Amino acid sequence: MAGKVKWVTDIEKSVLINNFEKRGWIQVTENEDWNFYWMSVQTIRNVFSVETGYRLSDDQIVNHFPNHYELTRKDLMVKNIKRYRKELEKEGSPLAEKDENGKYLYLDFVPVTYMLPADYNLFVEEFRKSPSSTWIMKPCGKAQGKGIFLINKLSQIKKWSRDSKTSSFVSQSSKEAYVISLYISNPLLIGGRKFDLRLYVLVSTYRPLRCYMYKLGFCRFCTVKYTPSTSELDNMFVHLTNVAIQKHGDDYNHIHGGKWTVSNLRLYLESTRGKEVTSKLFDEIHWIIVQSLKAVAPVMNNDKHCFECYGYDIIIDDRLKPWLIEVNASPSLTSSTANDRILKYNLINDTLNIAVPNGEIPDCKWNKSPPKEVLGNYEILYDEELAQGDGADRELRSRPGQSLGPKGSRSRDSGRTGLTTWK
Repeated sequence: MAGKVKWVTDIEKSVLINNFEKRGWIQVTENEDWNFYWMSVQTIRNVFSVETGYRLSDDQIVNHFPNHYELTRKDLMVKNIKRYRKELEKEGSPLAEKDENGKYLYLDFVPVTYMLPADYNLFVEEFRKSPSSTWIMKPCGKAQGKGIFLINKLSQIKKWSRDSKTSSFVSQSSKEAYVISLYISNPLLIGGRKFDLRLYVLVSTYRPLRCYMYKLGFCRFCTVKYTPSTSELDNMFVHLTNVAIQKHGDDYNHIHGGKWTVSNLRLYLESTRGKEVTSKLFDEIHWIIVQSLKAVAPVMNNDKHCFECYGYDIIIDDRLKPWLIEVNASPSLTSSTANDRILKYNLINDTLNIAVPNGEIPDCKWNKSPPKEVLGNYEILYDEELAQGDGADRELRSRPGQSLGPKGSRSRDSGRTGLTTWK
């Protein structure tokens, strides 16, 4: 097809606009004919709402799936993962195996979580089993650490529910629902500080599932040393890694932004914990990501005009067990440092190379399987068609600790099935 790609965005970020301009694409307004629209989650809601009756044509693509919130809203992500576990259990899948206490051996990768107010009684029952535990409360539909707080007494919840009588607690509106999760109180610390991982995952299609892992993720560190002391529960500089919060701290470093690259983390862990343990950890992280995508794939509206670049937040505990905390539909494209700007520019560049092949006017009917040479810093994380084609999917659904090794031999040491075995 001749002609230049016409683009629109309602997110005014230089890392986006510079990428579009570098390709020689033409900027238009949303009321004109456009081919590529990088839009906010609010806009995607309008585009796909029944009221607008908007129909995308074959030469138009957008950067969100219509109901991306099945994965990116904290309450719905947990609900879908719980449903997925039950389905695997029903099928008799070895993945759904439990220990003698009824705890999942492999699918235990999200902290114990309840919805409030709906699951209040269930939460109280769980809280009373271990009354010394700490819990973290988050509004379902907010990001950047807004509205989050920690509790370790039931009276704090009651006080919160009284204080919000006029708004959230009594309202059954899902918009104002909260999730309450068991707080990971034994995080892996580096230099005494808590951190989490921000990893980028691109999904080009859910049915069949095809997803890519970006190699250049980063760690976000708290500015204040971690303490499990209950006297510091209100100090978000100790507990929340969000840059939106940490940048207001006295100790925030504007040069490195409290960030490490994932490759630095890997080197650090290899030198302190060993190569094998580190590889197993990253295999487990990749495995968790694929399981979370498989959990939402059946309910996701797999619109052919859509792709999505998710921001995954993972916390590693001091036993080197990774936990999926949440998935972001609009990972921040704001650059807090020079390195940040380079990383995010490259992320968008590599994403566009996969989503808009050859920078030509899109055709949403293409098979969404780009050649390896255009992947840049992405690598294929899971391809359902390939997995089923070579019979590997049966293996993938078996116990993660007994995955196929790189040459197809059964290996007990290769950790959970990782990138090497899914290509």
